Amino acid sequence: MGQDKLLVITDQVAVSISAISDAIKKLRKEEEVVKVDPLIITQATSESLTSLESSSINDVVSLCKTLEFPSDQLLGNISRVLKPGGTVLFYLDSQTAVEQMKNSSLERDLFLAGFLDIDRESFGVKCKKPSWKIGSSFALKKTSQVLPKVQINDDEDLIDEDSLLTEEDLKKPQLPSSDCEVGITRKACKNCSCGRAEEEEKVKLGLTMDQINNPQSACGNCGLGDAFRCSTCPYKGLPKFKLGEKVALSGNFLASDI
Repeated sequence: MGQDKLLVITDQVAVSISAISDAIKKLRKEEEVVKVDPLIITQATSESLTSLESSSINDVVSLCKTLEFPSDQLLGNISRVLKPGGTVLFYLDSQTAVEQMKNSSLERDLFLAGFLDIDRESFGVKCKKPSWKIGSSFALKKTSQVLPKVQINDDEDLIDEDSLLTEEDLKKPQLPSSDCEVGITRKACKNCSCGRAEEEEKVKLGLTMDQINNPQSACGNCGLGDAFRCSTCPYKGLPKFKLGEKVALSGNFLASDI
């Protein structure tokens, strides 16, 4: 073989010379076809190309009957052996395969494999390997961005922020009416004006003997137990009792439950 190397791969057991010639004509000029001595690999797999050196093939022609060929692994190996800027032609030798191309993911697979200039033809798909080599570098053009100048007029009077407030803004906000409840953990404020402080003082006094000997209830719930008593109920913590009868503690009221 000469310096110009052409690789032909196929998923078939055997392929005719005329089919190979027709495919090469789609890739190269008529006068170049007779000068080409292609390397042909039948029933090609990804392992079939492992013996070929990287970047050693100028162009690749793939003859396939179905779009299941080539596989992703084979595409990766084709890219490896192909020289930078080399062309790959996926030649479909059956009308059925051409129809399948309409819903095929081959173009997407080629793009993900790193090929460029992907072009669909009536006979198949052409694409190219990028012209740069792995590890190559090039300088990026730097674009200078000029920021607009902001002019500051020192003579311009600044506005006092306080002057923007209205009389309504300066009024002291009215606190909502208190919904304090005597008996919860929070205590009355120092300057309490809602009546909570007075209620707490009443609770501190404790039960009188009259309240124990002749218990009465304005709400009617004091004798039903803590579940029904108000938070300020003076009988809170005592067992249930009947109104008008002396409140009596049971014998085991102070005994431990354990």
